[in-house]
Amino acid sequence: MSKEWDREVDLLVVGTGAAGLTAAITAADAGLATLVVESTERWGGTTMRSGGGLWMPTNPLISTFAAPDSVEDALTYLEAAIGSDAGPASSPERRRAFVNAVIPVFRMLERLGMQWSPAKQYPDYYPDRPGGRVGRSIEPKPFDAKRLGDAFATSRAGDGLPIPLKNDDVWLLSRAWSTPSGFVRGARFVFRALGGIVTGKKLYGMGSALAMSLMQMVRTQGTEVLLSSPLTDLVLEDGVVIGAVVTTPTGELRIRTRRGVMLGAGGFAMNSAWREKYHGIPGYSSAADGDLGTAIEIGNRAGGALALMDDAWWGASVPIEGKQALFVLNERSDPFSIVVDQSGRRYLNESESYIDFGHDLLERNRTTPANPSWLVVDKRHRQRYMFAAALTDGKSLRKSGTMVTADTIAELATLMHVDGATLQATIDRFNGFARSGVDEDFGRGRTVYDNYYGDPRVKPNPNLGPVEKGPFTAVKLVPGDLGTKGGLLTDEHARVLDEAGAVIPGLYAAGNTTASVMGRTYPGPGSTIAPAVIFGYLGALHASEAEVFDGAESVDAASDDVTDIPTTPQEQKETSV
Repeated sequence: MSKEWDREVDLLVVGTGAAGLTAAITAADAGLATLVVESTERWGGTTMRSGGGLWMPTNPLISTFAAPDSVEDALTYLEAAIGSDAGPASSPERRRAFVNAVIPVFRMLERLGMQWSPAKQYPDYYPDRPGGRVGRSIEPKPFDAKRLGDAFATSRAGDGLPIPLKNDDVWLLSRAWSTPSGFVRGARFVFRALGGIVTGKKLYGMGSALAMSLMQMVRTQGTEVLLSSPLTDLVLEDGVVIGAVVTTPTGELRIRTRRGVMLGAGGFAMNSAWREKYHGIPGYSSAADGDLGTAIEIGNRAGGALALMDDAWWGASVPIEGKQALFVLNERSDPFSIVVDQSGRRYLNESESYIDFGHDLLERNRTTPANPSWLVVDKRHRQRYMFAAALTDGKSLRKSGTMVTADTIAELATLMHVDGATLQATIDRFNGFARSGVDEDFGRGRTVYDNYYGDPRVKPNPNLGPVEKGPFTAVKLVPGDLGTKGGLLTDEHARVLDEAGAVIPGLYAAGNTTASVMGRTYPGPGSTIAPAVIFGYLGALHASEAEVFDGAESVDAASDDVTDIPTTPQEQKETSV
């Protein structure tokens, strides 16, 4: 080894979220000497605090409860949901690579210990568009954190919920005390939690289950993970990435990489300067605190092109003083609720997908103050449905004026600082739609996705209920997010591209470090994590085929044909020999 290098590995993986861990697992499974580095003192990234679902069209579980899915149906839906103007980040090649890799990724992770569970009733977010359907999302079953041993102490488990909750539970638990189906699911959840306690397990669900399951695989494979060790630079020779500089607690490491560097270190959700520059807002994110855009900046400095930097995985959130904003799901979709801007007027379908909600809020704010907007609910909403913000931090929300309550709409309008007559007229019009069952302005409750977070007992439309019984409560909503979706531009093999569209040899990226294959939209539940996992896999798979970098020379031995991807890295290597 040259004296200029402290260490030498095949693949260096940067980041310990879904993208990084999957890349590390894939590389090790293919026999590559792999090292993982994490910039913070805790592993798991934003994945740990996520829902943990993956939007995986064609996954094998679908056929156990519904008609089989197909690659062509999935691609048809992606075209209908995303459109053709999302730029090279969502090229036809990248979309096909994503869909074709679903089954291989599913099978590899299952073989290595992942226990998958389907979200049978969770619809695509545009289910009425061509190719749309219900049940494409999957998630890991709750994971026993005790299996991690000492590694649990350095995890971001505290960012998630220490309970065996699943995505497939949430839609029913939100109305656990108001509908029979919600009560049954609530009871099932309680028995699951008690079962874990009785058997001595420490069960975690959702994003925690995903991150922990992946880390357990990494540990089983014997791959080293260095914490508090941020990437500080890439080493290039004649345009080829041949190594990296990492700053560890014991000093700087220069690491030679024979097959490449995979950047899977998240986006820039917590970088307020970049948020102001690219989004025009300080950011109200649910992402992890290490989401500062460092890997994007370093990749860009190495020549990587950027795309979609002005976008994010938006969603309505409640701002909480001194804390991260709280993402809002069922609350705005349940009946007996309405969202208005600061003029007291309604401007969107409250039940639409969270990214559409964020886009609409920001667009409205260009012409009428709408950041923050107000979610107004009546007494029945508060009595029947779970309101996470009120349960989590209701006292401070009231103290800060983020949540206000009054017996009449006129009194509420005064506390909201909106025109009372305008607000009353808006609510009166909305109440008429609620009684007829048809939202003539924005179509709320028209699709099965809207209805997913509705209340089937409310007729004639499960998403519409008149806002008319006091006391009334209003809560501020801001354009929060689950992370940013702009970053380095990559191809169908997760290789980073330069401004001319040429590959930067030896440099790969996946997850929120990259511009999303989903373009400017959100096709279905788990559309952030699924591409992170899949392109982490595809990048590591490609690196496993590349010839060893020797100085400035490298040979790309991988095929550009991603139509047929073998099930495992071993099979992929056998195919290429």
